[in-house]
Amino acid sequence: MIQCNSEVVVRRIKNDDKSQWLALWQGYLHFYRADVTAQITDNTFERLCGDQHVYGLVAEDKNGNLLGLMNLIFHPSTWSTAGYCYIEDLYVSPTARGQKVSEKLFQHAYQLANERGSDRVYWMTQEYNAPARSLYDKIGKRSSFIVYTR
Repeated sequence: MIQCNSEVVVRRIKNDDKSQWLALWQGYLHFYRADVTAQITDNTFERLCGDQHVYGLVAEDKNGNLLGLMNLIFHPSTWSTAGYCYIEDLYVSPTARGQKVSEKLFQHAYQLANERGSDRVYWMTQEYNAPARSLYDKIGKRSSFIVYTR
């Protein structure tokens, strides 16, 4: 666990967090106009709590209220012997925005990636997500790659 300041702590998610995590997860899905089944949500939560490659972080206030989530995927790479860390999901509750919660989650993710020897930490966002991109431009470097999906 890393204590970011006296108000916000970032730590690995645990089973007791499910109800609060679910509210953040639903907010995240709503923001991206995504719909996943309850089975996928349950499976995702289980993996975030216990898998070595899928790793869930949460930010909480001093009262134990979850403020944000970040889901990491640690994976091998054909371009590295150490592997990479992909930040698949990041969401901060609207009521906690402006409190540097995202920055604290990124600090923790970077530290975990360093501890695991990951050669790269990377993530993506949608082009229209200007508030997030404003932060990302400060804490990361934009690549020239274009993402395609099927």
